[in-house]
Amino acid sequence: MEIAPVIVVVGAAGGIGSAVSRKLAAKGCRLVLAGRNPESLALLAAELGAHATVADASKFDQVESVFKETLEIYGRVDGAVNCAGSLLLKPAHLTSEAEFQSTVTSNLQTAFAVLRSAAKAMMGTGGSIVLVSSVAARFGLPNHEAIAAAKAGVMGLTLSASATYARQKIRVNAVAPGLVRTPMTKRLTANEAAAKTSAAMHPMGRIGEAEDVSSAIAWFLDPAQSWVTGQVLGIDGGMGSVRA
Repeated sequence: MEIAPVIVVVGAAGGIGSAVSRKLAAKGCRLVLAGRNPESLALLAAELGAHATVADASKFDQVESVFKETLEIYGRVDGAVNCAGSLLLKPAHLTSEAEFQSTVTSNLQTAFAVLRSAAKAMMGTGGSIVLVSSVAARFGLPNHEAIAAAKAGVMGLTLSASATYARQKIRVNAVAPGLVRTPMTKRLTANEAAAKTSAAMHPMGRIGEAEDVSSAIAWFLDPAQSWVTGQVLGIDGGMGSVRA
């Protein structure tokens, strides 16, 4: 009898995180949902029959506790994804030190914390870790300096970690989305003019949906992709590589 994979979703209550969680639950995965908002987590966990635990993904000790708790409950961790993040659109000269540090903490430090604890939990058994970068890390966009720097860090982290842990049969990959319609990007996507301009920047002529990204994350997490590691997959309507 095939054992259902155990997956930890960090930042589970966000737009992409909740889409990933629903997709994985539909595939029969056993889920541990982590994030900072207890109310949203509890609602999603109740909907999916998952276990929820409150944690700040930027705090190493709290992330460590999430994975220890998962091992205590299920005895294994087969996959982990970090969907925690933030968005800052400002030119460098208008970005404060606090804003820069917050952007790096929310996007790069959370990725490192999840990778660090997930790799420990998967030692000896293997597994799949998926991080979230951005098209802004591979394609120059104005007013994206802080977020581009943080997400480029996620790309570098993915490549180095995939080399470090390959012999342990731990796969490390990342997705690099373009603009995706989520609560975090509502300020852009809810503005008709801004949304139209953003859609035109993507060769496929539309803004992404959380489902677009969650499908790719679920694919990376699937044990069937046992020979895929060190990849950063653009989920961006062609923006990062195509000139329409």
